[in-house]
Amino acid sequence: MKRILLNGTWKLSGNGYECTGTVPGSVYSILLENKLMDDPYYRENESKALEIAEHDYAFTRSFFCDNTYETALLCCDGLDTLCDIYLNGRLIGQTRNMHRRYEFEISGLLQAENELKLIFHSANRYFKKKHAERRLDANRDSLVGYAYLRKSFCMSGWDWGPRLPDAGIWKDIYLLVGDTDRIKDIRITQRHENGRVWIIPTVSTFKGTAKVLAFLVSPNGEKTEISPNCENEVTDPKLWWPNGLGEQNIYTLSVSLCENGEVVDSEIKSIGLRTLRLVREKDEYGESFCHEVNGVRFFAMGADYIPEDCILSRITPERTKKLLSYCRDSNFNAIRVWGGGNYPKDDFYDACDRLGIVVFHDLMIACTPFPINDDLTDEFTKETKDNLTRIRHHACIALISGNNECEWHQRNFPDDYKNGYLNLFEKAIPDIIDEVCPDIPYIPSSPTSFEHFNDPNNENKGDSHFWDVWLGGKPFFEYRKHYFRYLSEFGFESLPSKKTVDAFTLPSDRNLFSRVMEMHQRSNDGNQKIISYISKTFLYPTDFETLIYASQLLQARAMQYAVEHLRRNRGRCMG
Repeated sequence: MKRILLNGTWKLSGNGYECTGTVPGSVYSILLENKLMDDPYYRENESKALEIAEHDYAFTRSFFCDNTYETALLCCDGLDTLCDIYLNGRLIGQTRNMHRRYEFEISGLLQAENELKLIFHSANRYFKKKHAERRLDANRDSLVGYAYLRKSFCMSGWDWGPRLPDAGIWKDIYLLVGDTDRIKDIRITQRHENGRVWIIPTVSTFKGTAKVLAFLVSPNGEKTEISPNCENEVTDPKLWWPNGLGEQNIYTLSVSLCENGEVVDSEIKSIGLRTLRLVREKDEYGESFCHEVNGVRFFAMGADYIPEDCILSRITPERTKKLLSYCRDSNFNAIRVWGGGNYPKDDFYDACDRLGIVVFHDLMIACTPFPINDDLTDEFTKETKDNLTRIRHHACIALISGNNECEWHQRNFPDDYKNGYLNLFEKAIPDIIDEVCPDIPYIPSSPTSFEHFNDPNNENKGDSHFWDVWLGGKPFFEYRKHYFRYLSEFGFESLPSKKTVDAFTLPSDRNLFSRVMEMHQRSNDGNQKIISYISKTFLYPTDFETLIYASQLLQARAMQYAVEHLRRNRGRCMG
């Protein structure tokens, strides 16, 4: 089928605004592009941006078609979030999940000249309405009711970021037109045995009428035709390894559909030849929790990944690659995609593949009980299937976690919530894993002890989160009292550099307890904690710039203390 891209210039209207801007984009990005709103990161402008999000907005564009096409689809890779879609004045679909991809049948609706209008409704108004129907106390740093919508949770505020519930077309939007066959799915499985490797590219199409051609290109550029839907042995296989363990050898699989001698659809996927499993074995301490690649167990070193910007259209492939290259250069071999953000775009996983960074991947729910709501559960399971199907071929994907801290936070909730949790994360999601990507390890939550709600943060089993140092105010040597099997969250806050502080303050704001500095501090009593820890470690700083530097030295000491303790216990701790 022919693809007609609808990205580019769109008209934005609503709340008294009327302007044009770039899609993929959002209400905030287009208003900023037109200098119609102030930088939401500057001083107290977040409050103004939040008020903007209380209103509905329309994204509109016209386009021409040189053919009315009997078969046509409108494809939306990412709409954020509550959206009504109109083509030539006719409602063709509605969305309520920013994490999903949507296709809408528009056959017979296209004209020579067409108008496409997407109306985005205020997420915050929806949050408040649902919260009034049934109160659901969750993250105290966020807008109430955020858990009732499949929208990036951190857009409602978190203990590290602002409340900026943006809206818009955050990924590609396009038409697929024509009557030819097209690729429905490509599933790539591998078999490794005694140094030999076979791959099976299982290709399904919507009509089944096209001839399927597949080629494998090796890391050195050698191209070989292979048989789709069959097992193919790879000649002289070059394995993929995490950073520090070997080369990141990347193969390219290209699949084409041919009808009447012409290519009518094609897709390219990059893969790495490797086995990767999660080792959980009983031992003298409890149970291990360890990544193993190509039969080699390794100590995971890395950090947690949150969205790089609250305005998603500013996250470019170049920016992501630069950030992940810094991770590689810092000797990371792992990164955890945290469950309160969103599923990154494909270039994130491509970069991790090529840099040798294995990915511990949460599904997108964090720190809150999942509402007892069949529609929400259905949306969540569909987004899980969509995204795991999209990313499962990447060599970097090492582990899927059902959520971030929900098992931990929900352990004291009523039985109806707990039963709903168990049905979702210990039955429905594992069933999807078995269907879509059975070769990728799964854990129900992070942290988890694999015992339902019994002591989910048990340091002797599963992964752990530890915040007694920093959030709990305990001294650095508290780390030495614990022997985690795999510590997937810990940390210590510092102030950003003076250059960054200068970018969001006026000189009169540059006091740790000014209104602006406190507004930009989202960790509960965070500035007081910085002063408290400094007072126990250094002389009191004599000026604001010295205070900034002292906080960073303090952070470095805290992280050094933690990491050295974890690495001294390597073997018992494996990440």
